[in-house]
Amino acid sequence: MRTEVLFEGPPTARLTVRVRFLHVVERQVPRHLPDGGREPVDALTVAGVRHLTWHEATERHWDCPPWAPADGPRTIPVAVAGGTAEEPLVDTGGRAVGALVRTWRPLDGSVQVEAVPVDGAPGTWRVAVTIRNTTPCPAPAADERTARDDLARYAFVSTHTVLGCADDGAFVSLADPPAPLREAARACRNRGTWPALVAGPDGPAGGDRQRSRTVLSSPVTLEDFPAVAPESPGDLFDGGEIDQLLILSVLSLAPHEREEARASDPRAREILDRCAALSVDDLMALHGRTVTKENR
Repeated sequence: MRTEVLFEGPPTARLTVRVRFLHVVERQVPRHLPDGGREPVDALTVAGVRHLTWHEATERHWDCPPWAPADGPRTIPVAVAGGTAEEPLVDTGGRAVGALVRTWRPLDGSVQVEAVPVDGAPGTWRVAVTIRNTTPCPAPAADERTARDDLARYAFVSTHTVLGCADDGAFVSLADPPAPLREAARACRNRGTWPALVAGPDGPAGGDRQRSRTVLSSPVTLEDFPAVAPESPGDLFDGGEIDQLLILSVLSLAPHEREEARASDPRAREILDRCAALSVDDLMALHGRTVTKENR
């Protein structure tokens, strides 16, 4: 994944790079046997709660040391150790009848940062961040239906890059760059990602919507300074989706589909409960609104 953005500032300006991604976790449910052994099962109901053998994801982030364009190209290794964690499942009588065993594979990769001056624009740099996954990964099984799940265990899933500037300087919008930098912005090449300017809760500093000290480079297409609509009743998945469509999809699930979703993930359970509790007025508020130039 490669991000290219424009940065205005001195060559000694210190930039920060944080890589965020999801790490797939394999969740196995073994039940305890009378002889003291354990048997892996697809599902186990304990104290009225159903637990599934499933895949989860946990958030990871990797912070690169502060870096400046004057430092030249730099490559930072990424190494996430594999591991296993176990959570007992206890019935209403306090007896352990099973467990949740979570296992995750080690991940290896690298983050390369570099900057080159932009021709004809003194003090402007094209900053590039390239993320590579070098994790050894066996060839997928011949059964194509499981190949994607097999490979996901070795992936940096939903990778995001966050670039920041702590010193004098700012990143320039690629969607709406200042006129002198339009050609330079068009020359930026981004692979598998979409950089957008972001800011604090009060919006861009000083009202300048063409520059910011922070860039979020995301696999989801975002406009500069993205914000969740005030009508949204809460997070669904990535925060940039169309709430009404997803909520209606959730509400249309069959009872057995809802039961399976509840057992798959605590966050999915919370989303189901929130959607089911919405009133008619809540749903109508998500239908749409008129945005004018004055209230944009």
